Amino acid sequence: MKLSLKVEYACRVLAQLSRSYGSRPFSRIDELAELEEIPANYLVQILNDLRNGGLIISRRGKQGGYRLAKPPAQITLFDIVSIMEGELLAINLAPNGWSGRGVAKVWSEVVETLSEKTKSYTLESFLPEESEDMYYI
Repeated sequence: MKLSLKVEYACRVLAQLSRSYGSRPFSRIDELAELEEIPANYLVQILNDLRNGGLIISRRGKQGGYRLAKPPAQITLFDIVSIMEGELLAINLAPNGWSGRGVAKVWSEVVETLSEKTKSYTLESFLPEESEDMYYI
């Protein structure tokens, strides 16, 4: 199992959008790409997937850009992975042979546990603690 770059970038750009949730209407793609060090042409594809998945909204024009479609506390890691990759962990095991049922049962439990765990993390989990962002002189 390997985390795709697409999922990583989606998490990062959504975390960035959650920083400004409620304080400014829309963030521009060039700004998001620079802040998160994501190639802008690749970010366009990711933002389109996130928009089609209902996690963000977009507006065209001079005042346009991207913003979260709902509060950061309502967007889970499970939502992000599902939109970007489909199933979290796709398994298709046949309960054949002497150990087939046992193997299938264990992997089903792993998938269930992974699903539950990713549903427990929201975008707020990606944001640094306030003390991490504070600088003292």
